[in-house]
Amino acid sequence: MKKQVAVIGSSSAKPEEEEYLFAYRLGKEIAKMGLVVVCGGRGGVMEAVCKGAKEEGGLTVGILPSYEGEEANPYVDIRIRTGMGWNRNPLVVASGDVVVAIGGNWGTFSEIAYALILKKPIIGYKTHKIEGLTQANSLEEILLFLHKNLS
Repeated sequence: MKKQVAVIGSSSAKPEEEEYLFAYRLGKEIAKMGLVVVCGGRGGVMEAVCKGAKEEGGLTVGILPSYEGEEANPYVDIRIRTGMGWNRNPLVVASGDVVVAIGGNWGTFSEIAYALILKKPIIGYKTHKIEGLTQANSLEEILLFLHKNLS
């Protein structure tokens, strides 16, 4: 069974912004490692990580807020339509064997809290500074964290 990495972060990150580019590079690396990307399936960081993974032949799962699933970014392979709005956040985190947070606002903050409640290994890049969340300064640090926690 393939391991899954839940990637959480801002839905408003733009393609030219650093968080988007970082998530895109992370998606490529996750796919190269043979792991599945799980995210909220929308734009921003979620789109970037899915795009990177797809370009490397990876599998992407989007846990979507609506019943229709029209908000899914074009790089989502499997659309899980919940009809739950923000209440889907614990499902995104629970679906990952490891959680990576990139930037983000209140939705990401809530997902970090759920990761800590569920005792998921979690690492963040330019995100909320919360006790229990490992802070990373580079993609290499996140990849080491993934290797360590998924072996």
